[in-house]
Amino acid sequence: MQPFKKKIVYVTRDAERAQGVPESDDYKIISNDSSRRDSRPLSTAELLQLDSTRKIIGNSGAAVLVFKNNSQIEDICNKNGWELLNPSAALAEKIENKITQVEWLGDLALKYLPAHKIAPTKDLHMSDMCKSSKMVVQWAHGHTGDGTVSIGSAEELRAVQEKFTERPARAMTFVAGPSFTANVVAAKNKIMVGNVSYQITGMAPFTDNPFSTVGNDWGAAHTILADNEIAQIETIAREIGERMRADGWRGLFGVDAIKDEQSGRIFLIEINARQPASATFESQLQSLPRSDLSSTSKSDLSIFEAHLLALLEQPIDQPLIKISDGGQIIQRVTKDTVEVPANAISAMESAGYKTTVYSNVKINSDLLRIRSIHSFVESHGKLNKSGKEIAEIIKQRP
Repeated sequence: MQPFKKKIVYVTRDAERAQGVPESDDYKIISNDSSRRDSRPLSTAELLQLDSTRKIIGNSGAAVLVFKNNSQIEDICNKNGWELLNPSAALAEKIENKITQVEWLGDLALKYLPAHKIAPTKDLHMSDMCKSSKMVVQWAHGHTGDGTVSIGSAEELRAVQEKFTERPARAMTFVAGPSFTANVVAAKNKIMVGNVSYQITGMAPFTDNPFSTVGNDWGAAHTILADNEIAQIETIAREIGERMRADGWRGLFGVDAIKDEQSGRIFLIEINARQPASATFESQLQSLPRSDLSSTSKSDLSIFEAHLLALLEQPIDQPLIKISDGGQIIQRVTKDTVEVPANAISAMESAGYKTTVYSNVKINSDLLRIRSIHSFVESHGKLNKSGKEIAEIIKQRP
């Protein structure tokens, strides 16, 4: 990879988010001390305000990078005179907000979203979804499926309307089928679409929420989708990327799509206007085969390397490294699982899996991330032998 034009300091609550490339003289990570489980992890904004952080950034003259930008982070960087590499929080909000996103997409909303309607919740009707007997209602913001409600009857809709009468909502026709993620980089000179992964969604025991993504599987995408279907997802991602690039977006973002199990059509379901969490592991998988690549391919990029170069406004000529295997599963905090015992974690690591433990307590937040260079999924909604092994280990008790 070509050298960076300037030094970068990535400040993040979870160090894993920044580990898409190794630390070096030009790339430093500031995060919470993962060995301290007895204290509350500091937020990115709190980390930025530490004296030690100010000293590191100030003395190095580095630019700042964060996982997800917001107005508070922008204010802190402006106050300290630091260059913040992330796209503006206002642009991210416009694109990611489920309500404003439709207007921003314009013709692409009609082209790629399922049939939809934007209205206060009180004005939604089951008939809005044409022939469908089921709708999905989304609020402006949600995280890992928490902002999505599935509604299958007028009675269920009335219950939601009574609770959220005036709240603006996006209602869409319910589409059943497997969902997929593409991590994408908007660079100065082009859009780079990463390797499409299958979204592991709503599986027990990893979550209680049927809409929550609990992992990504790069191998399963190739067993569930045909090559032309992968190409369709890449086309959607590229067209959205070109629109974002025209609006000044640089670096990573994510596109989620779903394949309708009845019609076979590919629909857009989500745009994540930030670095997707799966980009780190995709980059780590891309870095594994470099020793086996031909001499002409060793300079090809991981998605994270492309992300950093794009943020620095450096034109990119190299392609991204292709992968076709590997997966990660996230155990979220559920009503039955508030921690994963040490013996279970040891069993996973003894079986050859890599783990990252989080000290979260909020329901549906990350508790444990399990990674493998091989797939966890056999087919849509069905774990393979490795995936089942992980599910059984998770159920262990001290």
